[in-house]
Amino acid sequence: MLRVFVLALGVLAMLGGFIPAALGGKALFVPIVIGAVLILSTLFERIVYKPTDTRAPGAGWERTEERFVDPTSGKQLTVFVKPATGERRYVETA
Repeated sequence: MLRVFVLALGVLAMLGGFIPAALGGKALFVPIVIGAVLILSTLFERIVYKPTDTRAPGAGWERTEERFVDPTSGKQLTVFVKPATGERRYVETA
């Protein structure tokens, strides 16, 4: 819900910057930049922070002793690491 609100706010800010240009004036730089930052950061966050897994990953992954409670979902997560690449995965603990 918050993601949709931030995206809509970004679009509105960009429109607020471009509308003066469409009416024959100059485009407003600050609202365009703020809108672009809101939109891009929201989309980037969606790509970088992937959802948690419900099953342990396959071969090549090692379970670590690291466990924590995810503050957004309230679920306990276990960390798995792939030593060859350093990639980490977060798996819900039953």
